[in-house]
Amino acid sequence: MVKPQYALSFNNANGGPNWVAWHLVASDIGDEERGDFHPDTDLPDGFKVIKKANYNRSGFDRGHICNSKDRTDTRENNDNTFLMTNILPQAPDNNQGPWKNLEDFERSLAQEGNELYIVAGAFGTGGRGKNGAAKKIAKGKVNVPKTFWKVMVVLPEGDDDLSRITKDTRAIAVCMPNKQGIRNTDWRKFVTTIRNVEVATKYDFLSEVSKSIQAPIELHVDSEGTGTGNPCK
Repeated sequence: MVKPQYALSFNNANGGPNWVAWHLVASDIGDEERGDFHPDTDLPDGFKVIKKANYNRSGFDRGHICNSKDRTDTRENNDNTFLMTNILPQAPDNNQGPWKNLEDFERSLAQEGNELYIVAGAFGTGGRGKNGAAKKIAKGKVNVPKTFWKVMVVLPEGDDDLSRITKDTRAIAVCMPNKQGIRNTDWRKFVTTIRNVEVATKYDFLSEVSKSIQAPIELHVDSEGTGTGNPCK
């Protein structure tokens, strides 16, 4: 599904997005107030229509993939981040802790004169929310993912972006467990390589750039990273 604010792949069996992709620059960040969650009426006939109430008393937050604050320049742009096709069940300590802090960091990069290409989503089944472990919510309609991930390519603002990506272009990748108990954990602990995210998700990122450029970027751990091991496993 391609919307003015982002593109997404919706998984009807899981009742949520496989991934959401968007572009972020400073002008996307404004003063609009938060909207409210609502069903996506653009889904094909016969698809699950997930509603705000499906998350009630589940123990999981309605976790944005494309963050609300990344689209606060206009009312319409912010409202579309509250479509339930952009939402997954996210443990409150993840959503309100390291995931939020990473979102704040990406906006700070944009406000410093960069543009970001971001893809994010989740994989696996089984998380731990306020009510304990769960594999499904909404009477089985929505899968609870095991791990949330994000990949960001960071470029100084400019034109002809694809041609400006080199082997030294900055890229940040993370995998975060969907569980309680990590609210105060620094998001930098979950920094990993794009290649590790690819292995976990089976997606091919940066596929439009040459292999000679793609490989060094995908195997590099960003300088912000402080953790060890592979958090995508």
